[in-house]
Amino acid sequence: RYITGETLAPFFSFQYSAVDTNPLSVYVLQHVWNKIVQIVPLWIAPNILTFSGFLMILVNYMLLSYYDWNYTASGIGNQHIPNWIWISAALGNFLAYALDSIDGKHARRTQSSSPLGELFDHGLDSWTASIFPLSLFSIFGCDSGVAGLTPMKMYLVTSVVLFSFMLSHWEKYNTGMLFLPWAYDISQLSMTCVYILTAVVGVDAFHKPVIPHLYMPDILITFLVGCSLLISFPQTMYNIVKGYQQKTLLNNSLYEGLLPLFSPSLLFVLLTIWALLSPCNILDRQPRLFLWMVGVLFSNVTCRVIICQMSNTKSECFHWLLWPLALVVGLAVSGYLGTMEEPTLIAVTAGATIAHVHYGVCVGKQLSKHFHIYVFSLKKRYAD
Repeated sequence: RYITGETLAPFFSFQYSAVDTNPLSVYVLQHVWNKIVQIVPLWIAPNILTFSGFLMILVNYMLLSYYDWNYTASGIGNQHIPNWIWISAALGNFLAYALDSIDGKHARRTQSSSPLGELFDHGLDSWTASIFPLSLFSIFGCDSGVAGLTPMKMYLVTSVVLFSFMLSHWEKYNTGMLFLPWAYDISQLSMTCVYILTAVVGVDAFHKPVIPHLYMPDILITFLVGCSLLISFPQTMYNIVKGYQQKTLLNNSLYEGLLPLFSPSLLFVLLTIWALLSPCNILDRQPRLFLWMVGVLFSNVTCRVIICQMSNTKSECFHWLLWPLALVVGLAVSGYLGTMEEPTLIAVTAGATIAHVHYGVCVGKQLSKHFHIYVFSLKKRYAD
């Protein structure tokens, strides 16, 4: 039981509160999603739509991992990823985006909206937030000469994306309102277009500068980071400051307001120390494995914050997974692990993934029992 009775009880009074002010979403995309959701049969549970979208993103990632484990396939002279993979990635990315956009609408159509559905949706979103950039990196790779991305740059970009996602839920933790970030819709449509463009022109086209000394990876990375730093972060801080001025913040003390940021900040510090000071340059040796671990750990920390803001309970200061991670990082950078550093990374990544999946399954079961509903069915369950 990951959720205690004290945290579980307030879920009965939880009401979903979100604001979408993105003009692209309000004036264009919402009309599209309202049409698409009408196609979905009424007997399908909303969580099936959510989970199907997540599986599409995961399958795309697994295919790219199979053809390009070390992010070298896009390098000059290397055997490139087949074009059909990029077409599949574009289709899967857009369909997953569509399913993620209509699952809530379908829940209201079927009168099956519940806190479990929101947690299921946002919990999976916290994981896919890392999978999106990890898949996109395969277009440019880290063995493409001047046009390539270094593993450290991949790590920093992934961290920025994850922190941007985290900030949205930290904002709701303090304001009680989820302000949907503008960057999400823009990034989803942009990634779909980039996959299509890659399928049409091939990865070799990205080895040539768009203008002298400026390559497509530079533009894309600047765009991704810019959306986070120039759109999402200012939007979050504006809403926090506005709530403070209007005295509507849920947490009056600065300590409690910043509490959800302690664990992700410490997580970033530990992972950065490992990446920078690793004796065997672990990030360069296993970029995909290391970045997957980063995404899983951030997702688990974020899920716990989401539960706290949904139940209006105090966030934990120190996530227990940070203890074994700190031990591993200390042993690694001190050189004590020696040749065992890479196998240790494999073990830590596998352990973190299993722990995260176990957490999600157990929380889902606990909430479904609490609300007398099923996760993937519209049928009501009898009280145990």
